[in-house]
Amino acid sequence: MNHRSLPFRLGVWYTLLLSVTFLCVGAGAFYGLQRYLRLDLGDALKRRSALVEQIMSATPAGADRSLIAEQIETRLTPEINSRFVRVTRSDGTFMYTSGVPADQSFDPHAVPQDPARISLGEQNTRIVDPSHLMIRTDEIRTGSGDYRLEVGTSTAPMELTLDHLESFLLLLLPVLIVCAAAGGYLLVSRALRPVDQLSQTADQLSLQDVTLRLPTLRSGDALERLSIALNNMLERLGRSVQNSRRFLADASHELRTPRTVIKGELQELLRAPGGMAPEVRDRVGSVLEEADRLEHLVSGLLSLSRLDAGEATREWVEVDLAALARATAEQMRLMAEDRGIHIRVETPTACSIGGDPARLKQIIVNLLDNAIRFTTTGGAVTVRVTGGAEGSLLQVADTGIGIPEAALPRVFDRFYRVDAARSREDGGAGLGLSIVQAICTAHGARIEAESRAGEGSCFTVRFPPLRLARS
Repeated sequence: MNHRSLPFRLGVWYTLLLSVTFLCVGAGAFYGLQRYLRLDLGDALKRRSALVEQIMSATPAGADRSLIAEQIETRLTPEINSRFVRVTRSDGTFMYTSGVPADQSFDPHAVPQDPARISLGEQNTRIVDPSHLMIRTDEIRTGSGDYRLEVGTSTAPMELTLDHLESFLLLLLPVLIVCAAAGGYLLVSRALRPVDQLSQTADQLSLQDVTLRLPTLRSGDALERLSIALNNMLERLGRSVQNSRRFLADASHELRTPRTVIKGELQELLRAPGGMAPEVRDRVGSVLEEADRLEHLVSGLLSLSRLDAGEATREWVEVDLAALARATAEQMRLMAEDRGIHIRVETPTACSIGGDPARLKQIIVNLLDNAIRFTTTGGAVTVRVTGGAEGSLLQVADTGIGIPEAALPRVFDRFYRVDAARSREDGGAGLGLSIVQAICTAHGARIEAESRAGEGSCFTVRFPPLRLARS
């Protein structure tokens, strides 16, 4: 799981928010129930205290304690109901104390008196520990004198209820938090699924297919506006690319005629009877060299325009890369021998890939041409082909002058030449490696360059496993 991904971070924030919400709700429920139960006990004690006050007010002056005890036990039955009742005169004389409750939850004789000083008509409620009693104290005045009434009840049922709720919340909250984390991650992932669709479609965009558009999300929000805006941008870029391709193809095609005419006329001048001055002949020869260089440039531009239009992916067949490399190296062996360069070929018996044979041969020709042109006399050029389950490998290595490290990242740029003056002398226009890269891209291959100045270069083309494209 990617901890830096947007779904994970949003899921974490969503989980934290819900966790805090659950904790607040749980704490609110706990303390709310606690307050409610205490108020309910307080109301019950208030009613019992009023009943005891009524009994004391109805008792005549000088009445015996047994009469008071009989009235209280008859009407409140404190022992049976596990209640605490104590009546004390203002001078501290005990008039009545309830007996031991039926549930043995407390000892009534061990309950301390309320230390608080309260006036007549006032009341005070306190919790007595460890007896777990809630006691209400009232100061009353009757015809028979002033009394302090203490009425209490056990808080054990309330505490048991709160303990059960606390245990339930402690078990429920982790489950809710885990469910919130999983649900939040799933919800965020589902909400961001349209963004994934946009990114997957965007990955398929290329110069070979400028008609592809992103899916329009009918969500009525920022994602829909984004997809529409991106499609409008792609529409404008597509028109611009099409115009550029059309201009490049038309310009390359139109240049062919004047180039052919110029070259033909110059050759006629050289063959004209009567000859011409040596100085003029040298100038005409120089112009012919420039015409040849122009022809090479126009051919390269036309090849690039066709590759950009997707010509190399139209009709693929199964090609034996090993046989193609051997045949191409044999055809260029004469050019290498003229420069005193030895060509070595290391290939298996067969190595099949899918592609356009003419374009694949152009890769080998361009790489060999570069290797031969920039290898000094006595050097060697090696063509190596290997195959495997993960694809095939084509390597063209030389022992030439090499490429400076700073120039390696740009060797595949169009019209880029490491040494402009030297490339011009060799007839290069800076398009050979750009054409090779365009063909590799069209075939799903990847080309890499390794070199050290003065030690030679090695160009590696990694082809995917055999896969034939549909026409």
